[in-house]
Amino acid sequence: MRDVLRRLVAGELGEEDALAELRQMQLDELGGRARLDLGRFLRRGIPEVVLAPGKSPQDAARLVLAMAERQGQGLISRMTASHESALRDVAQRAGMRIAEYHAAARVLRPDFSPEPLDGKAGILTAGTSDLPVADEARMVIEACGLEARLEADLGVAGLHRFVGPLSAVLEWGADVIIVAAGMDGVLPGLVAGLIDLPVIGLPVSTGYGRGGAGEAALTTMLQSCSTGLTVVNIDNGVGAGAAATLIAARAAQGRRRERGRSTATTASATAPTSNRPKTAAAIARDRSAPPGTAKTSASTPMASRTPASKHGKPRRRRP
Repeated sequence: MRDVLRRLVAGELGEEDALAELRQMQLDELGGRARLDLGRFLRRGIPEVVLAPGKSPQDAARLVLAMAERQGQGLISRMTASHESALRDVAQRAGMRIAEYHAAARVLRPDFSPEPLDGKAGILTAGTSDLPVADEARMVIEACGLEARLEADLGVAGLHRFVGPLSAVLEWGADVIIVAAGMDGVLPGLVAGLIDLPVIGLPVSTGYGRGGAGEAALTTMLQSCSTGLTVVNIDNGVGAGAAATLIAARAAQGRRRERGRSTATTASATAPTSNRPKTAAAIARDRSAPPGTAKTSASTPMASRTPASKHGKPRRRRP
């Protein structure tokens, strides 16, 4: 959008051409089969993500490439090996680079990088089997210009393992923490009961037997005694990343405003005091008369009085 406005101001685009490009940025139809919501990032600060399952590798790759061409980057999740191969082919032919996140990826134009925001999101996983889903969340967070820090394999089977990484994430300055866990799904509630940051529980479909497809983890998180724990659906790494992005971005916005107020207050306190001219009327003062001229005074002369006798009668003046 900034590029369109810049070209419009520079005279490189006419008004009608600029309007057409802005409309195309909001919604684009590809072959009558998909309508890309290209204005989503401008509305919400979160880009659209192509869900690979249900789409042929070629169609999915074409959608991601179209988004990268129009808005700088295209995101895709839940890729199979065939999706990944097709994506590599189209990206290589277009001269674009790929940032990989397990079964997810971002395709970026060579000259593009998201506008950085002063927000941070921590990601903890109970086991290494939770990494593919947690990496989806990391992809969304980094695509929005925020920093992400991932610490893995901190499950409650070895409770001592998570204390150090959790402390490191807090010292790093995280604004929000995503906790991904399968099996019994205990870790998110445990973390939420120890810290004063927003915690997002991400249940993962790792486990076996009854509830092993993520139902047990989801139920545990929903029944957590740690008040305030937010929970997304099973394997919904994209949703967890989007929620963390909104929280961290708002925290970053608050810090920017606070810095602005502090700067304004400091500038006001250090500004020199202005010397305003006196507006009071000048007081009339005696003037010095020229030589040989009687002195005139601006002050009111006092009336002369004849001194009185001790009996109160006026004394007669001597001749």
